[in-house]
Amino acid sequence: MNVKTDTKEKFHAITVADPVLSATMTDEMAECLLPYLQNDVKNLVLILKNVSAIDTAAAEKLVYIQQRFYENSASFVICELQKQVEDFLDQNELLEMMNVTPTESEAWDIVQMEEIEREMMDGEDF
Repeated sequence: MNVKTDTKEKFHAITVADPVLSATMTDEMAECLLPYLQNDVKNLVLILKNVSAIDTAAAEKLVYIQQRFYENSASFVICELQKQVEDFLDQNELLEMMNVTPTESEAWDIVQMEEIEREMMDGEDF
């Protein structure tokens, strides 16, 4: 999987360069993205503007990866989906399981809001 990584203050922006995310790439996606959970900056924004097709196995793996991030108190936001990819995810009832925004700027806003929310929850006595 070809990616470009841009590290920001609170998140890593990962742009996928491949035009297709297929079932054969699911292990590679996990190997590429899950190690970010070991970093000091764990939050990840996945930019899929170059992806014009995705299959069900790859989409389900993205849902799994997102769940792993949230289980580890980290944000995982997908942004800049092409319409055909968004439509495919919606038809397969996977879009509603993903944290998706139209732009990277909105993804950054989500990461910031979730960071604040986690800080507030950490301060609560349960």
